Amino acid sequence: MSMEQTPDAEALVRVLEAVEALPGAAALRARSYDLLHLTAGAVAVDVGCGAGQAVAELTERGAAAVGVDVSDQMIAIARRRSPTADLRLGSAYDLPFADGQVTGYRADKVFHELHDPKRAAVEARRVLAPEGRIVLLGQDWDSFVIDSADPELTREIVRARSDTIPSPRSARGYRNLLLDVGFVDVTAEVHTPVFTDSLMLPMLVGLADTAHSVGAITPEQADAWKIEQTERAYSHRLFLALPLFLVSARRA
Repeated sequence: MSMEQTPDAEALVRVLEAVEALPGAAALRARSYDLLHLTAGAVAVDVGCGAGQAVAELTERGAAAVGVDVSDQMIAIARRRSPTADLRLGSAYDLPFADGQVTGYRADKVFHELHDPKRAAVEARRVLAPEGRIVLLGQDWDSFVIDSADPELTREIVRARSDTIPSPRSARGYRNLLLDVGFVDVTAEVHTPVFTDSLMLPMLVGLADTAHSVGAITPEQADAWKIEQTERAYSHRLFLALPLFLVSARRA
């Protein structure tokens, strides 16, 4: 791919930054860093680093942080923002490290984008040193909780959007995935932010638009659902809960 920045890459960064600015997001990131149990100078990789926010925050905590992303455009954006950061092009399936080279592995909202999460987990175990730790964080796309006067239509909209994701239910499987590839001391947490105003309305509109675009619902159904959610949002009657799964483990 070209290293030239595209509007799409910049737009994705803006979306990711908006997500990371949501209430509770900073505390959840901090919790993910805590679970790595890093000591000063320990090598920690943030897989799917995007524009490099976690790399910067891990560096501030004293880690030798490395960001890896499959997108050369994202790496270019991250390098422009943090010229001294260690940022590398690479895939979750083929990380740019020798066996046992890193102490901490973190992947936030990454595994649902992979067609083969188990292959990525095996690669994570390869690059981690004995006693190294892994932390996976992400949403289950089939578990969005949305209040609506039409729950059946809402269920169809959520399902249709979920089905466009390579591994939409990977987050609920993080614990068993890590056990399957040989990690130990696996722990799991669920953090569920709740939204009741217009902050997440664009995301809800996007759910309906996607469901319509794949033929799961009619244009009339999409429009009616979006109108309902808009009315709820601006009367503070919207209800959206997004369970986020945070799983950590140790390499034996």
